[in-house]
Amino acid sequence: MMITKFTLCSVAATALCFAIPAAEDAKPAANNSTNAPPKPAHTRGFGRDVAINEMKKMSVADGLEVTLFASEPMLVNPCDMDVDARGRVWITEGANYRKWAKPPTRPGGDRIMILDDTDGDGVADKSTVFYQGEDVNSALGICVLGNKVIVSCSPNVFVFTDENDDGVADKKEILFSGISGVQHDHGMHAFVFGPDGKLYFNMGNEGKQIKDKDGKPITDTEGNVVETKGKPYRQGLVFRCNPDGSEFEVLGHNFRNNYEVAVDSFGTLWQSDNDDDGNKGVRINYVMERGNFGYTEELKGSSWGDNWKRGQAKGAPESDKVFYEWHQHDPGVVPNLLNTGAGSPTGIAVYEGKLLPKIFQNQVIHCDAGPSVVRAYPVVNDGAAYHATITNIVSSKDSWFRPSDVCVAPDGSLMIADWNDPGVGGHGAEDHDLNIMRGRVFRVAPPGLKYTVPKLDLKTAQGAVAALQSPNHATRYLAWTALNKMGKGAESELSSLAKDSNPRMQARALQLIARIEGNEKKTVEAMLKDKDADIRITGLRTARLLKLDVVPLVAKLVKDSSAQVRRECSIALRHQTSPEAPKLWAQLASQYDGKDRWYLEALGIGMDKNEESYFNAWLSQVGDKWDHAAGRDIVWRSRSAKSVPMLVKLITAKDATAQDKDHYIRALDFIKGPEKEQALVEIATGGL
Repeated sequence: MMITKFTLCSVAATALCFAIPAAEDAKPAANNSTNAPPKPAHTRGFGRDVAINEMKKMSVADGLEVTLFASEPMLVNPCDMDVDARGRVWITEGANYRKWAKPPTRPGGDRIMILDDTDGDGVADKSTVFYQGEDVNSALGICVLGNKVIVSCSPNVFVFTDENDDGVADKKEILFSGISGVQHDHGMHAFVFGPDGKLYFNMGNEGKQIKDKDGKPITDTEGNVVETKGKPYRQGLVFRCNPDGSEFEVLGHNFRNNYEVAVDSFGTLWQSDNDDDGNKGVRINYVMERGNFGYTEELKGSSWGDNWKRGQAKGAPESDKVFYEWHQHDPGVVPNLLNTGAGSPTGIAVYEGKLLPKIFQNQVIHCDAGPSVVRAYPVVNDGAAYHATITNIVSSKDSWFRPSDVCVAPDGSLMIADWNDPGVGGHGAEDHDLNIMRGRVFRVAPPGLKYTVPKLDLKTAQGAVAALQSPNHATRYLAWTALNKMGKGAESELSSLAKDSNPRMQARALQLIARIEGNEKKTVEAMLKDKDADIRITGLRTARLLKLDVVPLVAKLVKDSSAQVRRECSIALRHQTSPEAPKLWAQLASQYDGKDRWYLEALGIGMDKNEESYFNAWLSQVGDKWDHAAGRDIVWRSRSAKSVPMLVKLITAKDATAQDKDHYIRALDFIKGPEKEQALVEIATGGL
């Protein structure tokens, strides 16, 4: 299930449409102060005192406390949130959600609010309407980058600019357009600034396509039109681009409703994804670059339901349903990191601060509005990927607690937005009267800790490097921008940070140093020699983004002790045309252990469009000694014409079980050419 008012709905639901100009001066509400509506006759009460009383039903992790930062009537129905470098909380509201948009619940359109604690007591005492309009009704994303604010609201992504720093938008421009899913929870979602200077963002499976500001379809860096028609992309997508929208990349596809994407300091991506209602299959994903994540069948786009029926016909138990839902049995589908059962997954962040207890440091923090909980998913390395567990941070016995987003403030505390409504699912809302709408923002920090915002000095390299270490994304954006502009003038201070004991701080510094002209190659090569596997991974990722020749770099790492580093090597070999690439891929394949599905899928991603040359190189290494667990998996995943007779051998083996036969026959579906057709005849005449 998905959350009332801003997550799942029927994918067939009719979307509303608004006519929005391509670019114009922003037109905020004439009255910039928030006036409290008349106190309503709400059965549960209304306002700050009521919110504080309802907090008694909350539970919080040891060493932390929850306090109320803001409540209705200061804000209502928070769809998404960001926290800027000043510690101000930005909210996109959803008063005009779905069927309450026309006629509007809030005349004049929904609002983008700034909530400010001016006296440092941890309670917002000032609210400002940054912008109001029907073009931001139920906006599902907001990202504050200095005086520019990126707002995601299908069919558009807007960039608002506050040119005179008065908290009011002065200019509105379109960054992207033509996105489907208008007033749909599976449309365009929030942006986040990465450690490489790139923007990361995603959209659910109702987004369907994305166009530039002039309405022209976008073609990504691999030459594919960015649309979900199966050529090659399907369903929900994850993106990366430059701040101006150029160098557009699709980093993953075939999600259902990947509500937000979070990026850590090494450039690793994390998401949640919502199952179809009632399947208890909500998942957390490590987003392996260029991966297919299996919501629908890759070849024809058929639904998980068709897949599950086939599984049931073969005797699959009910416990296997979630694997069939995400097509986990198909070659070419990246595994799920974690399944969390039934829920309504929403906002997500990576916590890289030091204020919270150690168990939450450097971990993914996530909201699930269905069970009224904010969780952490502590991970440990596991082969080419990770193993995750679940630890609650905040939960509530009050089912009206519907956390929609979580962000990290400049002091390292957590801010949690709460839509606050009794229902979940079906695009409904119970408090759709503006006079009874509620909405809260909570702060999570060690008990009694005052809310403070560190002062910024962005004019000196020393001050900017200090800001670069902030746990807050908006602060890091300002620091990154200042340091990147300083170039050589910041190199000394960045080099000091690159020796920090924390690899995440090292990674932030090194990615900037590598972008100083003349430093690119030597910095990357130094990163590849680092003792920390995450720094080596960051180095290889940096080389790819800087468009360095990655083949000789992969050659240095091809026998790395870390399966995660070798995973990145395989991904880096994707679409490479160097004559050395097949041999390197074969060396990586020869180190597959026959158990690590993440590693196997990285091999498959790496050999895309080079299936024949890469597979041939592997065959040259293994000869006829391929028929073991690891070799059989590589044959199953390869999609090479040369694998066909090997698949036939596995299918027709005397000791092959029905499950084995089904497993290997499925691999043939992903291979084209006469070899496959001949194999099918051979299998059929063999009586299988």
